[in-house]
Amino acid sequence: MSKNSDLGKRLVVAVVLIAVAFAALWFGGFVFWLLVAIGGVLMIGEWAGLSDASPGQKRLSQYVLTVPLAILAPIAAGPSFLALGLIVAGTFFLGAVTRKTQLALGMLYVGLPVLGLLVLRSHPQGFLLTLWAMALVWASDSGAYFAGRAIGGPKLAPAISPNKTWAGFFGGLVASGVFAAILVVAFGLPVILALFTPLLAVLSQIGDLYESHLKRRAGVKDSGNLLPGHGGVLDRLDGLVAVAPVAAVLVLAFA
Repeated sequence: MSKNSDLGKRLVVAVVLIAVAFAALWFGGFVFWLLVAIGGVLMIGEWAGLSDASPGQKRLSQYVLTVPLAILAPIAAGPSFLALGLIVAGTFFLGAVTRKTQLALGMLYVGLPVLGLLVLRSHPQGFLLTLWAMALVWASDSGAYFAGRAIGGPKLAPAISPNKTWAGFFGGLVASGVFAAILVVAFGLPVILALFTPLLAVLSQIGDLYESHLKRRAGVKDSGNLLPGHGGVLDRLDGLVAVAPVAAVLVLAFA
């Protein structure tokens, strides 16, 4: 397959994913919860694959995650301290049963971002605030990609991700900052949150590097093969995993 056809496939899949995410975000409520819950189950399954878990342990991790996911549903308790407690309890339970610390930590790695996204969407300005958290990651990724391609230069972390550069790192910060400024001017995003956006962009890139580290350690190129041209769900959401919980805390504190 040529590079152009592969790029075309990646663009088509990316557009579809963004459209689905935007539609679910717009509807909110049960629709958004369902999309996030399905994503969570898929993500912890991929995490199990990166943790050298057996098929049975993978299924167990997915079953355990469904408990807080069910509590997070709009017809149940929704985003609450109860769900947070179940995520933490699930972490200890999974660790005790499987004796695999990394697998157990997947409950936190997946559960906290899921909780964070649902906390953001439940806010009175939930659509705007969740869009901010999600799209700043896309802006950072895009800015890093284009700045890295156009400028090149020293590598950011060659032992983990050889293609990432410092130019891309700063390009991602600039792109996310510009995006946040647009949201402030056009849609009334609180300025304090816009000021935190570059920090969240840094977290996004750290999340990307961390997942690259996990894949390198596991000896795989992608976390999965569900998304043509993109790999797995974790491959697409590694930055958001790091951003969503912190963005939720910032919103609870300042918005």
